[in-house]
This record gives sequence, C-alpha cells and structure tokens, in this order.
Amino acid sequence: MTKYEIILYWSAEDDSFLAEVPELPGCAADGRTRVEALENVEIVIQEWMETARELGRPIPEPKGRLLFA
Repeated sequence: MTKYEIILYWSAEDDSFLAEVPELPGCAADGRTRVEALENVEIVIQEWMETARELGRPIPEPKGRLLFA
C-alpha cells in the first residue's frame, strides 16, 4: 500500500467509483465498489511509478493529506 493521498468519489456519469491520486498527474482508476476502486488505483500507482522510472522522470515523495486554504 502506498502513502499517496487518494481521493475517492462516486461518478454518476461513469456509474462507478473513481480513485484519483493528485500527486501523480493522470493517475486514477475506477471500480464498481469503493474497495475495487482502491485496489485498482494501487495497481495503477505502481504502474505509474514503473513508467516514470523507465522514462527517467522524477517520482514525487508522498506529501500525505493535501491542505486547502
């Protein structure tokens, strides 16, 4: 399990739960249930990091909870 913040919400348009990782641009997954969306996003996070390594791109350190003013 990663330490990146994951935003989980229901999308009526997609008829599924969406899980987004704000610290990793473009990193998101969906699922029929909350649990499935979270399981899927963990896989996508690993794939995101593998691709970044292969391309020589930096991988941001997890910041934890994002704060909004």
